[in-house]
Amino acid sequence: MEVLRGSKDFSGGGRRSDRTPGTLSSAYSQPAFRRIWYGNLASNIGTWMQNITLGVLAYQLTGEAWFIGVITFAQLGPMLLLSPIGGALADRVDRRRLMIAIAISQTVLSMVLAVVALSDQPNRIALVLIVFGIGVGASINGPTFSAMLPELVGRDDLQGAVALNSAAMNTSRVVGPILGGFTAAIGGPALVFAANGLTYLFVVWAVATVHADFSPKGHSGSSPWRQIQEGVAASRADGVVTRILITISTFSLCSLVFIYQMPLIAEERLGIDGIAYTLLFASFALGAALGAISMGTVFSELPRSRMSTGSIWVFAAALAVFGLTTSTWVAFPAVFVTGGAYFILVTALSTTLQLRVDDSVRGRVMGLWMMGWAGLVPVGGLIAGPVIDSIGEVPVLLFGALVAAALGLLIDLDESAPPPPVPGLPLGSP
Repeated sequence: MEVLRGSKDFSGGGRRSDRTPGTLSSAYSQPAFRRIWYGNLASNIGTWMQNITLGVLAYQLTGEAWFIGVITFAQLGPMLLLSPIGGALADRVDRRRLMIAIAISQTVLSMVLAVVALSDQPNRIALVLIVFGIGVGASINGPTFSAMLPELVGRDDLQGAVALNSAAMNTSRVVGPILGGFTAAIGGPALVFAANGLTYLFVVWAVATVHADFSPKGHSGSSPWRQIQEGVAASRADGVVTRILITISTFSLCSLVFIYQMPLIAEERLGIDGIAYTLLFASFALGAALGAISMGTVFSELPRSRMSTGSIWVFAAALAVFGLTTSTWVAFPAVFVTGGAYFILVTALSTTLQLRVDDSVRGRVMGLWMMGWAGLVPVGGLIAGPVIDSIGEVPVLLFGALVAAALGLLIDLDESAPPPPVPGLPLGSP
């Protein structure tokens, strides 16, 4: 059976004929997608309120980069270890029930984190363990949510849906840190963590009330390990999918270290802290949001191959400028451009991947995507932390820029040929 790009079209939410396929407006016009999009936006805002507060708290507790790396790894490390398992679950069980269970568990863990943070000197081991638990939920939620998208909008509107989802993620990176900063000023980190716990309930409401079929499409009765193998084989069978996964994995490992080291870069390189640091991070997030939106509007009809190559080279140049400058007047626009190029790249790669994957293995392939995209970021942070403590942040950022520029030579999203069938791994009907 061919498990990459099946011949069927997804019913989605009934795209209106007066909308241009693949644009933001066409995806947004569909009620099922729109409801879950709003729930996800609210939850993402809470997540970034918590993320920014965790980074500041980690730096305040130690004053060193290594603990920021540890917290980042605890938060995103499960994406590396468990995303393939989360993808297998997304193909194996009802995705609606799975997402609701995850959201409830993350609510509970965020409330526990708030209790721990009430102390004047929060226990660092407890912080790491609780954040790791929240990360486990995220590692299952990521591929599950990605696998749901085609059922909500249909194949024609996937690029618009991916762009809107990316825009929501990055709008939350703007709004979340600002709200998190003000909330922390009022009630400390504990209030931020408790507020984040409540935002997961918006996901519970949205997923529980939307009308769509989220039952598994490719569960063959095989073991979870066998299902993961099938997802890997499906990815390796298509050269485009393989290049996408290699590109995003290498990029995340080597070129995104700066995102979670921004507290240190802001203070030691740029001489700013507090609200100014929050605005620096918000500039990156605003650029990322606009980059994602551009893929569903002004760039919606341009070849994704051209957009991916161009964006990664722009990213490399902007990151080099950000790494070398000590001027806030240069750093703010540089990090803005970096964010925009980053999410043009992510939207182009993710859309291409989704369009080449059949729903029977979608969760598993998207699990591999989440493992490479989000899972390797904390590994890079964990490696870079001691290096930055030893030789400074500039060489690390310039190395990331060099890797990104080299990856521009690897990307080739030529979709003229359909993906081949996967030999030897037939999947039964659900």
